[in-house]
Amino acid sequence: MSDASSPMFPETRGRDRGYDKVAVEEFLARARAAFEQADAGLSSADVRAVAFPLVREGYAIAAVDAALGRIEDAFALREREAALSSDGVEGWVGRTRETAQVVLDRLARPRGHRFRRVGLLRYGYRVDEVDLVADKIARYLEDGSPVSVEQVRSVAFRMQRGGYHEGQVDAVLDAVVEVMLAVS
Repeated sequence: MSDASSPMFPETRGRDRGYDKVAVEEFLARARAAFEQADAGLSSADVRAVAFPLVREGYAIAAVDAALGRIEDAFALREREAALSSDGVEGWVGRTRETAQVVLDRLARPRGHRFRRVGLLRYGYRVDEVDLVADKIARYLEDGSPVSVEQVRSVAFRMQRGGYHEGQVDAVLDAVVEVMLAVS
């Protein structure tokens, strides 16, 4: 854990909110221990899915998110090496190709119908924004058009009534990140 004189990340000030310092530091300690011990109890997907409470005078979100991205990359690289040694190149490529095809099949659906919609009185992700990102990801998967892992990780959508179901969209984005990390 850090002391008050040397914070791990830049801190927010005033009314700005950031990630809870204790929660961040506890997760990072857990991630370091898991990585150093090659503990299977924590994966790149776990790093990608971690969430921290927002508090005043917390750690700056962008700085923590950037560090989490690097940690996720390290876990993904180790997972890829383990999969290659246990399943061989063909097994690893086959699994990655299957995941990419599932994502591509989803994104090949007509615009406005790629994901389940929430009810008209609920808010979901803006359909037009999600479809725009989906088109870009589909081009990446089909012909290698440039998209970075960071672009996918940091995508954010505005909300609209009757929009796309957040959980479905987020699951597909997570799968895209897994594919990208597997082939990088």
